[in-house]
Amino acid sequence: MKKAAVAFVLATASILAMAQSTPAGLWRTIDDDGKTEKSTVRIVINGGVLSGKVEHITDPAKADEKCVKCEDDRKDKPIVGMTIINDVKQDAEEPNLWAGGLILDPAKGSTYKVRLKVIEGGKKLEVRGYIGSPMFGRTQTWVRAE
Repeated sequence: MKKAAVAFVLATASILAMAQSTPAGLWRTIDDDGKTEKSTVRIVINGGVLSGKVEHITDPAKADEKCVKCEDDRKDKPIVGMTIINDVKQDAEEPNLWAGGLILDPAKGSTYKVRLKVIEGGKKLEVRGYIGSPMFGRTQTWVRAE
């Protein structure tokens, strides 16, 4: 019985550690100033591919905003509930790095290539949107909300 309990604890700890090493979960998005919380985004993994959806906008005055500057099928759609991250896959050589997909900045209506890097033991997520090369972009650090 004791061996079964130890095995269960180890298995549970292993699963929790894996969950924290992926971008999957709920994240508080922090503006470029590094202080202002803008929204919460839920990132999920489906078939090894990440996508992220806006669940909540922090500023009540902006809670009903629509993506008026979007130029695709998201134009004039509510930002809450909108998928803003898609087609991101885990890097084969660096397990904490996910890339290859796109991220939408709803305020600008612009889409960028994206890299997600889990840091600080899964407590934070570096989100880098860029054009062409990762050298030409900007990074926000999001904080795990759960």
